[in-house]
Amino acid sequence: MYDLHDFLIPIDMHSLNEDSGYNDGQLAKHIVGYNTEIPDVSAVDIVLVGIGETRGNGIFTTCFEAADAIRRQLYQLHYWHHDTAIADFGNIKTGATLKDSYAAIKTVLTELIKMKKTVVLLGGTHDITLAQFLAYKELGMSVEATCIDASIDLRSESALRSENFLLEMLTSDPSVISHYHHIGFQSYYVHPRMLETMDKLRFDCYRLGVVKENMDEMEPVLRNSSLASFDISAIKFSDAPANKNSPNGFTGEEACMLARYAGMSSHLTSFGIYGYDPESDINELTARQIAQMLWYFIDGKNRSKQEAPLEDRKHFNEFNTVVAEVATVFLQSRRTSRWWMQLPNNKLIPCSYRDYQLTSQNEIPERWLREQERS
Repeated sequence: MYDLHDFLIPIDMHSLNEDSGYNDGQLAKHIVGYNTEIPDVSAVDIVLVGIGETRGNGIFTTCFEAADAIRRQLYQLHYWHHDTAIADFGNIKTGATLKDSYAAIKTVLTELIKMKKTVVLLGGTHDITLAQFLAYKELGMSVEATCIDASIDLRSESALRSENFLLEMLTSDPSVISHYHHIGFQSYYVHPRMLETMDKLRFDCYRLGVVKENMDEMEPVLRNSSLASFDISAIKFSDAPANKNSPNGFTGEEACMLARYAGMSSHLTSFGIYGYDPESDINELTARQIAQMLWYFIDGKNRSKQEAPLEDRKHFNEFNTVVAEVATVFLQSRRTSRWWMQLPNNKLIPCSYRDYQLTSQNEIPERWLREQERS
């Protein structure tokens, strides 16, 4: 095991306005921080780490202000989830090169994933998702990955790592990505041939308008994800002023819903929120938005603990039906109301109540068809 002290910078509590004081109901009083010694995480569920690496987007100054601005807002929020313990490991040191920074992030993530912790990465540009991926590759773990982003970062012609990092993730040999989901792309930012390529690879991409019509359908998408990343370019400018990418996108409330769904995944071990530039923000409103997304992520993590194992059928309602002339089973959790459906190979996959309704009306759910195509 690596000595993580070599990779981390302690939190500067004075920069977080500690002198103004926090009351005992706020998160600041309940997050165990790295001030002089890395805290014991044996009983911790979520570990926060800050990232200052922005060279992937062509910005050659190291700045941890993004992570610290998010902390300032997060620490002020109130702590409602006493069953979910949180630690803050400070910021990961920036390397001499972009590749060195990826290696440092990969090392810290690898150690924490081995300890079965859920790691939340704050700050940095969206290409840090690649460093998340490299941790799973190092561990030889097969993972489902989900990116929430207005664009699909597969632009091979771009020199910016933040615009092409998905190429390495999705074509790496050996591949550890068992499936990839992309949520919230905006069509005018995506070449049509890119979507055709993603479809041929049997990856699922969800357009912004389709997602906004029925947000609940994204919970099953995120339920099996081990790796998730959120580029704030997916949030509309009016709700996240630091996003200079688009006037359109998810509302702040919708972004919080997606963060909560990510937290509800019992498989998720890393979640990054990237692309925040404090210099472009207004009164730290985007930092507040991200902090509230994290609050909902914690809420989702707390809720995930309530779920019973699928093998323990007494905690599920069972519905027998027929899809494509094949008898199948739907399960509904009595604890969280979430749904699963059985495939012909008896595998249970996450689904929604809408999938059950369609099957009951003798229609084949698209989720069922897509999964069969990949089998």
